[in-house]
Amino acid sequence: MRDFQLELQQRREAGLHRQRREISGPQRPALTVNGQPLLSFCSNDYLGLANHPDNRKVLAEALNEDGLGGASSHLICGHHRAHQQLENQLAAFTGRSSALLFSTGYMANLGVISALAGRGDTIFSDRLNHASIVDGCKLSGARVRRYHHGDLDALARMLEQTEGHKLVVSDGVFSMDGDEAALVSLAHLCTKHDALLMIDDAHGFGVLGPQGRGSVAAAGLSEEQVPVLMGTLGKAAGTSGAFVAGPAWLTGYLMQKARTYIYTTAMPPALALASCNSLSLIESFDPQRAHLAALIDRFRDQVTRMGYHLMPSATPIQPIVVGSNEAALALSGELQSRGLLVTAIRPPTVPEGQARLRITLSAAHSFDDLDRLLQALVQCRPDCVVSPVLIESCVENV
Repeated sequence: MRDFQLELQQRREAGLHRQRREISGPQRPALTVNGQPLLSFCSNDYLGLANHPDNRKVLAEALNEDGLGGASSHLICGHHRAHQQLENQLAAFTGRSSALLFSTGYMANLGVISALAGRGDTIFSDRLNHASIVDGCKLSGARVRRYHHGDLDALARMLEQTEGHKLVVSDGVFSMDGDEAALVSLAHLCTKHDALLMIDDAHGFGVLGPQGRGSVAAAGLSEEQVPVLMGTLGKAAGTSGAFVAGPAWLTGYLMQKARTYIYTTAMPPALALASCNSLSLIESFDPQRAHLAALIDRFRDQVTRMGYHLMPSATPIQPIVVGSNEAALALSGELQSRGLLVTAIRPPTVPEGQARLRITLSAAHSFDDLDRLLQALVQCRPDCVVSPVLIESCVENV
């Protein structure tokens, strides 16, 4: 038997041991963490909808009307009218013909990728894709070819050299770097080489594009150009769950083949109705997205002046790369001592030597909140900032 205690000790010694924090009360910028009040800058609640009163009201009313549990999978007796309403609303919101709900984004990627590619097929995956995409590729049994982050010339050469069924999968917004994929070029390459394109828009949905319709809508790409569009509801939408949207043949096929859809209990119907309400809020949240964009601009301007290294991101994900695991943990600790919560991100979530603070901004933050963060970053700056190591290695993003 392996010595698991030794492995845990080795992780502690390498600065890689992960720990949970206990949150009390609702998710919002002002959190209570292990009994300590902290101002959070590490949540994916980009629009502040996780505790929105309208969503809570809809959820409470739906609980009285439709009960709590999903009771079974969609294909047994769990597919409720509320699920169908949400699928219809998601299809309309994303400009797709249909949508299919999954319990989480992780399960969506596992189920969709392993259903759409298998032995004898080839999957092409950006090196910085999310861990759920990496795991979905492994689960599929297909040949997997990973191209350097954003290197579409390399992808083009790989596609040119490959025969048979080809699936290209990429994040729309990369979760640890915050940058956006070149979706128009990706779609063009896939059309040219007869490859199926799948975009995981977990971090673009609700934030980017007209009325928050996501990265693919921002790029003006049709269902024909991006046939497989995955999104999540636990980030900007503020609820829980995930979906895949696309042509009717896609969702019909996944209903038969995606094991994480077939063998999973459906989400509670009340949650589906709260998500419907959240979609309506997202559609009307242009002022909140404008406020978020102003926060991002101010943050980038001020932090760059301080000498911190920022990645080329225009999204709410604004990582500060500090290098070593110890430096990232120290900077996170310094911020926490000043009442701020920014979690240190270390390998394998990011490449070796690129440990960072993944700062995320939300429309729920005020400019006063941001100023608190900026002031603390000034105070913590010495000895924490190093040049980034631009060497890509195997990564496991979350």
